[in-house]
This record gives sequence, structure tokens and C-alpha cells, in this order.
Amino acid sequence: MIWLGIETANTPLSVAIVKDGKVLAEVVQNIKVTHSVGAMPAVEEIFAKVGMKPEEIDAITVSEGPGSYTGVRIGVTIAKTLAWTLQKPLVGVSSLQALAANAKLYTGVVCSLFDARRQNVYAAAYKNGETLIADTHVHIDGLMLQLAVLNEEVLFVGADVEQFWDKIVENLGERALCAPFTLHLPRATEIIAIAENKPLPAVEEVHHFVPQYRRIAEAEANWMKEQKQVDE
Repeated sequence: MIWLGIETANTPLSVAIVKDGKVLAEVVQNIKVTHSVGAMPAVEEIFAKVGMKPEEIDAITVSEGPGSYTGVRIGVTIAKTLAWTLQKPLVGVSSLQALAANAKLYTGVVCSLFDARRQNVYAAAYKNGETLIADTHVHIDGLMLQLAVLNEEVLFVGADVEQFWDKIVENLGERALCAPFTLHLPRATEIIAIAENKPLPAVEEVHHFVPQYRRIAEAEANWMKEQKQVDE
């Protein structure tokens, strides 16, 4: 079975093609190029590298969020367009679960996180395949409280861990571990590995596929706040 994987949930971009459990090609980059400009060319490039036509794939998987509103939307839009055009099933995978999968050989608690601005984060925690904290949008202090209750060492994974590291150590002390930098970028191959263990939906389900933002967009939040003030 041939999979195309797309990851654009945050600044990093990753695209991969996997055939029968073998990685044919993978692109992973962490540069300041908007996904609206770089994502589709990366998909086209990876097909060219492996000498394969898009119609030869069997399924598509994409990081469905949470993460950057724009990044998630672009990845999902590309994946849905390709899936419907090619008439291939589309499988969504949590961007936090995919990032945590980079450290799947660690037997303790793994916490993946992304910056959500204003000291908030998107985060989740896992241990040996079990979800301890489901995908959430939370203030960093709230996340620390949830992790402290576990009373275990926690391995943090993600390019944004560094900016919260002082706060993490302040709360968890020596129980806080930081994954090596080689594990901090999400990989489309991990998204594919997770998707392979999910049931393949019908092609018609592509129409109903939606991103999992885990919070409303800032513009919508501001509009709701303005409406509340008007009502008052």
C-alpha cells in the first residue's frame, strides 16, 4: 500500500511517501516559508523524486491539528483536494500524537506541545501508547498542574519546548526531560505510521473531513467578545 503523508500544522513542513512499510522519500524542513507557498511544491517535488504519479498512491493522511490555524487549514485543504480528485481515502492524525511518536521508544511519559501564544500551548501526553492527556489548548501553568499530578518524569518534545523550558523546570524540577533536537520536528512518516493503524474511511467521507483546531480562531473569538460587549 502506498501512502502520501502531509504535515503543515505549524512552522515545520513535512511530506512523505511510504510504500508497504518502506520510506521512499521524506521532506522535513523548518524554515520561514509560508505553507501556502511551500506545501504544494513539496508534494509535487516528492512525487518527482520517487518517479511516481499521484494516482498511484492508495491513501492520504494529514495532520488534522491542533496547531497554527492557517497551517492546519492549508494542509487539510491540500489533502482534501488531492483525495477527492484522485478518489483516495483520507485519514486524519493528531499533530500532537504524531510529534510524540518521535519519542515512542521512550517508556515514560511523553508530552508534545506547540506554542499557542499568550503563554498558552497545545499539548498532549502519552505513555506506552496510552493517552494520559488528550489534545488540549491550555495555559502553560494549567499543563504543569496536570503533569505534576502524574508524579513521573516527563520527556518534552517539540520545537517550542525551549521557550517554555524555564517554566517547565520551575514546576517539575528534575522530573523534566527535554528530547534531543533531532526529535523536535514532526515527521510525515510518523503520521503515516499512525494512519496505517486506523480504518480507511470511504472516499465519500472526504467531504466531511474537518480540521481539529481545539479552539476557535482568534478572529472568531474577537468577534464573539465584541458581540458580548454590544449585548451588555
